[in-house]
Amino acid sequence: MTSSTTSLRLLTSTLAMSLAMVPARAEGSAPAPALTLELNAAQPSDKGCRLTFLINNNLGADLSKAAFEIALFNEAGIVGRLTVLDFKNLPAGKTKVTRFDLAGTDCTKVSRVLINSATECAGSGVEPAACMRKLKTDTKTGIVFGV
Repeated sequence: MTSSTTSLRLLTSTLAMSLAMVPARAEGSAPAPALTLELNAAQPSDKGCRLTFLINNNLGADLSKAAFEIALFNEAGIVGRLTVLDFKNLPAGKTKVTRFDLAGTDCTKVSRVLINSATECAGSGVEPAACMRKLKTDTKTGIVFGV
């Protein structure tokens, strides 16, 4: 047996043992806990700009309060406004649709919505930092959205 064959067998054995030590995820097992927030729509309203969000609480516990400070950027990339959106209570495993009317804001001039921080994240057995740490974002609009 040549030294390269021995080395190849040793490498293959090491790789096989390493893979065997990685815990397998059972089929159908629950996804990792997350709080999913989707910017679903941005439409002009009588008051200014109406932002519609879908929020899904998969943290494994009810949230009695969830609120986020957001920054709105204009088309030049300059922050035009900071505001807090209060999603109130979010039952575990539930998807909720919430709308916010932002007075004096022109939707066509909003290029980005940044989640700056979670100003409130409360629930039985929920760490205050969980709302930001386990936050997953998505958008169905042309507006850049995320953390």
